[in-house]
Amino acid sequence: MRITFFGATKTVTGSKYLVETGGARVLVDCGLFQGYRKLRTRNWDHPGFDPASLTSVVLTHAHIDHSGYVPRLRTLGFSGRVFCTDGTRDLLGLLLPDSGYLQEEDARRANRYGYTRHHPAKPLYTRAEAEASLSSLEPVSYNQPFEVAPGISARFSRAGHILGSACLQLRSRRGLTLTFTGDVGRPNDPIMKPPSPLPAGDFLVTESTYGNRRHPEVDAVADIERIINETVSKGGVILVPAFAVGRAQHLLHIVAKLKQAGRIPDVPVFLDSPMAINATQIFCKHSEDHRISRDECHSMCSVAQYARTPEDSKAIDHLGGPRIVISASGMATGGRVLHHLRRFLPNKHNTVLSVGFQAAGTRGRALVDGADELKIHGQYVSVQARIVQVESLSAHADYREMLDWFRTSDISPRRVFVTHGEPGAADAFRRRIKDEFGWDAMVPDYGSVWNLE
Repeated sequence: MRITFFGATKTVTGSKYLVETGGARVLVDCGLFQGYRKLRTRNWDHPGFDPASLTSVVLTHAHIDHSGYVPRLRTLGFSGRVFCTDGTRDLLGLLLPDSGYLQEEDARRANRYGYTRHHPAKPLYTRAEAEASLSSLEPVSYNQPFEVAPGISARFSRAGHILGSACLQLRSRRGLTLTFTGDVGRPNDPIMKPPSPLPAGDFLVTESTYGNRRHPEVDAVADIERIINETVSKGGVILVPAFAVGRAQHLLHIVAKLKQAGRIPDVPVFLDSPMAINATQIFCKHSEDHRISRDECHSMCSVAQYARTPEDSKAIDHLGGPRIVISASGMATGGRVLHHLRRFLPNKHNTVLSVGFQAAGTRGRALVDGADELKIHGQYVSVQARIVQVESLSAHADYREMLDWFRTSDISPRRVFVTHGEPGAADAFRRRIKDEFGWDAMVPDYGSVWNLE
């Protein structure tokens, strides 16, 4: 068995791991690169392997940096099955077509306004191609063994990151095991069930998003309450760029609780993301993954007005008075939130609330790092609004939570590959793993190949 790293090396995007054994070739995760241009251009490069030669693909969860390359893979010749959990299958029915639509829109806008180096600009794949790729999905339940290729069996366990997120263990015919953490949730997340302990295994591929950071021990609900009240008192707008899957639902749950308790004014709340609207309904369907009761799900779904159409979205910007707007994407890389940022950033009475990890090279990262202007649709927009980051709402475990999770698991690997982290975070987590457990840990390079026999 050997593994080749085609993504998520010294970055948090583009997760792709090629596993080969006995003639079988399995791709674990199939994500898009996001952030810096030099990373995004990799989406257009040859992937480094022949897609037609793949036996199958296995996805740990639905976020686009783990799944968004699937339609492109099919256009390049892949024709096999894509294994995932039931929750991931349902979410991908929203995320992949939306990704194709956004890429078509970006290409149309770039051609219309001329801010492109390519003439004409083209989408990486279309909405129709994304919808066609959904027929490849094959859902599998947690803890149910399944065969991904001749001689390779697999099993999902709960990762607690988002709906349907999973850790994955592959086992070769000779009994060698390779475990992938995927993206790991927090042990005491208020809405998601915690990650399950990892089984014993020979090799481990782990994420390290927060490999050099601890989440602050603060009351996130109280923080959001304060931010909303301060902004409303100034007559301002609270704009929240939120991941349509996971963070949007968490925010709706918090806002519903604050309103019911009378801790914030009864200002209008808008959920401006068709994908987030549909994901919220899917979230309530999959009660096996979360802690929210049926009544809480009802409150979460009814606290906001849904902006389903572009006209609904535009109308939000022209309303008067304070309001809360939750819109995608979470790192402001695209989607409707860009129009709201153009409208609300120049006003000092408004607040942009960041509630998730912001990858290097994204607009969201530029904002939390203190940018005084932001380039949106080819034009620079002045940043006068208050920018506030609430890291304690993150859906990723921090390094201490990850290490404690390893300690409660049965795993004691021969080698650990530290991925899905920016360089400083990945290297810091590598050192902590070695210092605390004595495990052989290393940070692989892009394109590096490792023989696991």
